[in-house]
Amino acid sequence: MRKPGVWWRGKSTPAKVETYTRWSFHFLALLEIASIGLPAFGQLGSRFGGLTLVAVCVHGACCALTASRALDWTRGIRDQPVRLLWALGAVTALITVGAAVLTEHGSGGDDAESAAAMLSVLVPAFGVGIIALGIRDWRRAFVMVMGSAVGVGGVLVLVGVPAPAALGAAGAEFLATGFIVFTSVLSVWLLNTVYALDEARETRTRLAVAEERLRFGRDLHDVMGRNLAVIALKSELAVQLARRGRPEAVEQMIEVQRIAQESQREVREVVRGYREADLATELAGAQGVLTAAGIDCEVSGPVTGLPAQVQAALGWVVREAATNVLRHGDAGRCSVSLRVTEGRGDGGRVTLTVENDGVPGEARDGESGGESGSGLVGLRERLMEVGGVLRAGAVGDGVFRLVAEVALPVVSVAGAAPGPGPGPGPGPGPGPGPGPGGGQGLVPAPASAPAPAPAPAREVAS
Repeated sequence: MRKPGVWWRGKSTPAKVETYTRWSFHFLALLEIASIGLPAFGQLGSRFGGLTLVAVCVHGACCALTASRALDWTRGIRDQPVRLLWALGAVTALITVGAAVLTEHGSGGDDAESAAAMLSVLVPAFGVGIIALGIRDWRRAFVMVMGSAVGVGGVLVLVGVPAPAALGAAGAEFLATGFIVFTSVLSVWLLNTVYALDEARETRTRLAVAEERLRFGRDLHDVMGRNLAVIALKSELAVQLARRGRPEAVEQMIEVQRIAQESQREVREVVRGYREADLATELAGAQGVLTAAGIDCEVSGPVTGLPAQVQAALGWVVREAATNVLRHGDAGRCSVSLRVTEGRGDGGRVTLTVENDGVPGEARDGESGGESGSGLVGLRERLMEVGGVLRAGAVGDGVFRLVAEVALPVVSVAGAAPGPGPGPGPGPGPGPGPGPGGGQGLVPAPASAPAPAPAPAREVAS
């Protein structure tokens, strides 16, 4: 069963901003009805209250519809809603003029006059603020704010309202309309900016993929270009020699065979180089990709000094974990930590932990904790080759943790200290032994330690 809120977590960041913007302006229309229409209905009496409530409801519906169509135009889904903008402006002007007339010539007392004055100020503020969504121009929006304030003040003066009161109403209209217009224009700018950033991130990803393809093609061309040209030339020479019955044709074909085998070896080396994962490179790449996706990524721990096979296996873990963070859930934070612990009697262990707060709701329920994914199965197989284990699953509230542990190899070192001759050692004799002059122990194998002689598995004698 789909939990409430999952639909929101499944949206991209631009889609969330767009949904929030749309519902904010729909709520603004409801706020107009609740804050203007209902109080006016109670204060204007039975004669004008119902008519005013209906007029404000119609105006609020026009505002909501115009806001929706204007945002569609902003996103390029529809054409500019010119007719709706003019219709909303006409409804706003009619209600403003009617409210101004009620302010001076109404017969409902002081409360009715106050309600009518509020109508004449706030209704045009809401209307002009929504119209600004369909304009997307700061200068035109400012002209609209000034025109709205001057229009309200002028209408009030025409219907007989004293000049000081009309001037105060015009000032209030300027402030209210300016605030809503500023909010509208800023919301459109923010929505366009978020979508532009998302498109730029996608473009950068596509360019990175294209660059990698070009690099791979360039490497293959450098490896295969010359060899294929030589193969073609020697094959043509062998054909000519064979047609003439010359025995040198066999030698040329042997050379073609040798070059072809050499080309196969070089291609395998190129492909192997692309398939190997370097831990430092993968950590830097994962941090860059996650940061570009708006996820706060923190990487900590030593990277150097690990055996090449261990680094390659952990590099694949980092790559798969970063891919899962981007592909599944809606993470806002991700931490990658690497810890090396020294052991007694063994080479110690290296632990890689990747933790993020974007585990989906289904995973929290245990339906898909990530244990059965094909990517994690492949990682387990890679780690088993170097004696490692992988654990992954949801922990806490919405937190997913992936832990990879790999045992480090050990080296059996026979250390001999020289006798009291030229050597600095304090031991009594030159040979290795249990005495003070020599010793034997187990120490962790450094990443670059050479192995001069073969030894049993996971132990090298030097």
